[in-house]
Amino acid sequence: QERLVESGGGLVQPGGSLNLTCAVTGTIFKPNALGWYRQAPGKERELVATVTTVHTTNYGESVKGRFTISRENDKNVAYLQMNNLKPEDTAIYYCNLQGLGTIKYDFWGQGTQVTVSS
Repeated sequence: QERLVESGGGLVQPGGSLNLTCAVTGTIFKPNALGWYRQAPGKERELVATVTTVHTTNYGESVKGRFTISRENDKNVAYLQMNNLKPEDTAIYYCNLQGLGTIKYDFWGQGTQVTVSS
C-alpha cells in the first residue's frame, strides 16, 4: 500500500519562502503524476502543481512564477519550492499521487499546514 508523507509546512511572513517535501513509500507503478493540491478554509481543493515521471510540470494559475515543483524518481520524492508567499497561499497542502497508465490509482497524504502571516 502506497503511503505519502508530507513535510516542510509552517508559518512564514509574506514574501518569504518554504520548501515542501512529499516522500512516497510502497510500490509505485509508472507513469504517474506526483504533486500538490491545497485547500483553504471555506474553499474547494485546488491544484498547486504536479510533475510526471518524465518531469512534465503543471501549475495552478495563482502560483505560476512563484512556485517550482521537482521530483527524484529514484527516491520517490517530490519537492515544492514556494517563493514570494502571499497570505492567500495559506491552506492545507496535500500531496497526491495519480497513476497515468493502464494501472489507475489516486493516493493522498495527510496534509501539511502552510500559514502566511505577518
